[in-house]
Amino acid sequence: MKVLILYYSLSAQTSGLVHRLGAGLEGQGVHLVCERLQPLVPGKFPIGTVPATLVMMLLTFLRVRMPIQPLSPLCWEDYDLIVLAGPTWSYNPSGPVLSLLDRDGARLFAGRQVLPLISCRGYWRMHWLSLRFQLARCGAKVVGKMIFAHPSKEPWRTIGVFLKLAGRVPERSPWLGRYYPRYGHSREQQEEAFAFGAAIGQALQRGDTLTNLSCISGRAGQGGR
Repeated sequence: MKVLILYYSLSAQTSGLVHRLGAGLEGQGVHLVCERLQPLVPGKFPIGTVPATLVMMLLTFLRVRMPIQPLSPLCWEDYDLIVLAGPTWSYNPSGPVLSLLDRDGARLFAGRQVLPLISCRGYWRMHWLSLRFQLARCGAKVVGKMIFAHPSKEPWRTIGVFLKLAGRVPERSPWLGRYYPRYGHSREQQEEAFAFGAAIGQALQRGDTLTNLSCISGRAGQGGR
């Protein structure tokens, strides 16, 4: 069995999940190829200032694309499953993932089983619906979803992520740190990704259907949009 993981990660949150998912797949004897999308102009994390963060939020809400480097030749081989992973940016897929879909989507995903992985603050449903629609338009068979939301509670999660993007360290604040102890995903969620990777690998090796295969972790089911 061969699986391709295509992913974009700005702050290392998606990459952490992807690496654990991949380890779970490889533990079941799956041949894995991992390809990170590389923007022509690399993104900066943290963004560094409040005004720059607000500008980025506006641009990502408007679904501005972020052009990417060409994919490696390995991506064009035949795969039993493609995992497309990336963060939610202002309710949308990230700019590099949108660029991938525009440029390579029809050729890359047509006739393939595709399983999206979304790393998000908590509001993932608009991202998921948009991604599922665009993949279907490319001719992909979307077999399920993996959603990983930051586990902190609201409103501290939103406040903490904004401050982190703006270059602050909210988890070290004597006051905010009580409600927002860490940025991003927990170790438990990374182990969930590993376990789900193992489950996918087992299903592939047995020849089981992957249809409606899904994993929703953290507080992704609460208040999602």
